[in-house]
Amino acid sequence: MVRILGLSGSLRSGSYNSALLRAAADVIGSGVTGGEATLEIGSIRGIPLYDGDVEAADGIPAVVQALKARVQACDGLLLVTPEYNNGIPGVFKNAIDWLSRPADDIPRVFGDRPFAVIGASPGGFGTVLAQSAWLPVLRTLRVRYWSGGRLLLSRAHQLMDTNGELADPAARKQLEAFVQDFARFAQPAN
Repeated sequence: MVRILGLSGSLRSGSYNSALLRAAADVIGSGVTGGEATLEIGSIRGIPLYDGDVEAADGIPAVVQALKARVQACDGLLLVTPEYNNGIPGVFKNAIDWLSRPADDIPRVFGDRPFAVIGASPGGFGTVLAQSAWLPVLRTLRVRYWSGGRLLLSRAHQLMDTNGELADPAARKQLEAFVQDFARFAQPAN
């Protein structure tokens, strides 16, 4: 069983990226050689703004420690990123920054862990700039980035149903292929 952890970089209740993450969990299925794959949905909600003084005085917050444990327990991490002002949302980058603290934890939490990035946007270019902006961050953390595919859902509001769920059949099929290919990439060697 391949266990993928997915994180949406949006805190908005009607987030297109959170809907994309829920759809990814629905479609990942059993398209992985040698067994099934699951996608668990994590959250960055409640992670405080990073402050080195807080870290020095109080250590790593419990919400960050809990998310770090989930990252360490997964076989791969799927980042579902919005694009704000042509870049990474601050709240999402902040969460990853906390997860990298203390710096000695980087190899244990991130080192060689499979990562993939997808995203949805109401604009015409999807999240191409935000996804590209994640690359130097992930390289610095020494993750094993999966570059076998790209998923940039543009005009996301047109792909959602009245309940805010991904309803477009072509987009769901593209998402299914992406997450199943990523799960195969993340499959632990036996």
